[in-house]
Amino acid sequence: MATNALPAGYALQEYRIEKVLGVGGFGLTYLALDGNLNLKVAVKEYLPDDVATRGADHSISPRSPDNAEHFGWGKQRFLDESRVVASFRHPNIVRVMRFFEANGTAYMVMEFVEGAPLNDWIRARRPLTQPQLASIVGPLLDGLEVVHKSGYLHRDIKPGNIYIREDGSPVLLDFGAARMRTGDLTTIVSPGFAPFEQYHNKGNQGPWSDLYALAGVLYWMITGNKPHEAAARIKADTMPSALQSADRALYRQEFLAAIDWALAPNEDERPQSVAEWRESIAGTGLANTTRTVPAFDAAPRAPAAGKSALTFDAALLRKLETALAQHLGPIAPVVVRNAAKKATDQADLVQMVAQEISDDDAKTAFEKKFSDISRPASQPKSATRSNPPTSLAASRFPLEVLERAEKRLAEYIGAVARVVVKRAAMKARDEAELYLLLADEIENKEDRKAFARKAVSMSRKP
Repeated sequence: MATNALPAGYALQEYRIEKVLGVGGFGLTYLALDGNLNLKVAVKEYLPDDVATRGADHSISPRSPDNAEHFGWGKQRFLDESRVVASFRHPNIVRVMRFFEANGTAYMVMEFVEGAPLNDWIRARRPLTQPQLASIVGPLLDGLEVVHKSGYLHRDIKPGNIYIREDGSPVLLDFGAARMRTGDLTTIVSPGFAPFEQYHNKGNQGPWSDLYALAGVLYWMITGNKPHEAAARIKADTMPSALQSADRALYRQEFLAAIDWALAPNEDERPQSVAEWRESIAGTGLANTTRTVPAFDAAPRAPAAGKSALTFDAALLRKLETALAQHLGPIAPVVVRNAAKKATDQADLVQMVAQEISDDDAKTAFEKKFSDISRPASQPKSATRSNPPTSLAASRFPLEVLERAEKRLAEYIGAVARVVVKRAAMKARDEAELYLLLADEIENKEDRKAFARKAVSMSRKP
């Protein structure tokens, strides 16, 4: 127990202190009973150990006159943030019921969450299934979006700050490190979960920072290991990806790729908003959507006209994904999956995948690496066909046409639209045909029809 805590039975206005729930650098959290409502609550007390101390009468005061300004500034910040968190209205964000000043300091009264912190709750439940992850991550994303839309960042998402209620629903706790994006973004580091930009006060912190932390929690949930510290990943990133580490029998590769995307060390290479990241995992069981994207190992469907009906060796596909990820990053599994739907044989599959590598030398090395295992024994090396460079897409259509098509297609298939548009642009003779080719990538029949109507209307233009 903290030696400077309020004693059990202490009356703080209508709240009777029962015990200490937690201790942090900026204060203590108590379990208390609301005497008016006969309701258990959590009461957080502002008590920064480095600049304040408790007197014999239980009041809080600065340790010295030199600390007075710092203490007063922090107390006002505590009250301001309490006011903001109290304005959040979401079932998966801890609810602040009131805040007030007493004993020379400030207090925040929150709902008391009956349940367990995620790191305790998960211990007897590993490995989690895809539906179990959906029931935790989906609501947390929705709650985090509310925080971001208010202009705030949480900045300390980690297993200990996520509670699982007794009914199984998650709740995001501890907004003590929360700051407005436009405010003073101080350093805050929870090793393994904090992105590099939070290691210094000049870092470019934003929604992508919280997404890194939540992706780190997901990585820990499915692999059992914390991500490597962000600062250690900047010069040489040796952390195994989720695609490499997780059980492919339990989790779809699109989902694992989305985790790796949000865990990119460079903030510019991550999803920039909750909406963008949610879109990248749409169809994996972790987002509310009517569109479904089948898992790679889902039961095969009858192929559309002109499409491949082959089932490729799973080991070959995994090797292609791993090698392609060095050039395209987390989107590689989706590219391989889409190519496998259309390829006529293994050699064709390798060529289609290699086509997405922009560097000619890297592409040649990729093709050479997989040529022997993908080419039938009767086919000589000279029979392999060459593909036009990926830059050809930009030479066939104006950049604004490609960007417009990518934006529209992304509404249906997410981030992989960039690669799909580039590939289709190399085949289409005009913009109408481009849209018809893109429509074929949309799984949902009605969505596909709606998208194709755009192509029809364009073909009627004078």
